[in-house]
Amino acid sequence: MRCAMADEAELKKWLGEVEKSRKGSVDLSRDEDLSVALMNLISLEEHFYFSHAKTQDDKYLKMLDSIRGLRKKLLGKIVTNPKGEEWCISKHLLAASMRLMEVGTKELAKKSEEDAKQYFQAAFALHSLFFALNLNITGVPDLEGKALQGTAPKAAGKAGEKAFLPGLSAAIAKIIDCCKE
Repeated sequence: MRCAMADEAELKKWLGEVEKSRKGSVDLSRDEDLSVALMNLISLEEHFYFSHAKTQDDKYLKMLDSIRGLRKKLLGKIVTNPKGEEWCISKHLLAASMRLMEVGTKELAKKSEEDAKQYFQAAFALHSLFFALNLNITGVPDLEGKALQGTAPKAAGKAGEKAFLPGLSAAIAKIIDCCKE
């Protein structure tokens, strides 16, 4: 119990520091909406690629290029000062999050609610990591390494496999509220 209380106190302290550092400078509601739009633009790029591969119609390559240009411009609204591979990491975090949401939705349609929840949880963890990376809050020492147990669906990994950062997801959920106007 002491460990959980220490984690909660640490999380509150960390959230306070995040709030102070971003005061007035970041509209996370806007950025969350923009991140979902970016996910869909990435998916469109994929669909245009596959449509070209299946039909050999070059109009799909032109559309892909146009969508890619828009995606790059909009990604730059959130990924403002990338270091190292952060631009590509950000793009792939969003793409993977979107795909996991889609897999979760398909699992729901198959009435596999528990598997769907695990895919959704993994998608949210990746989405949270995207924001942590772009808000420069990935270096929170005591949140790193605390992983969800059994996050990956049975078919995708071993029971108890450590996969994502629950503390990070919880923290991001607290500071991002898409319902703020």
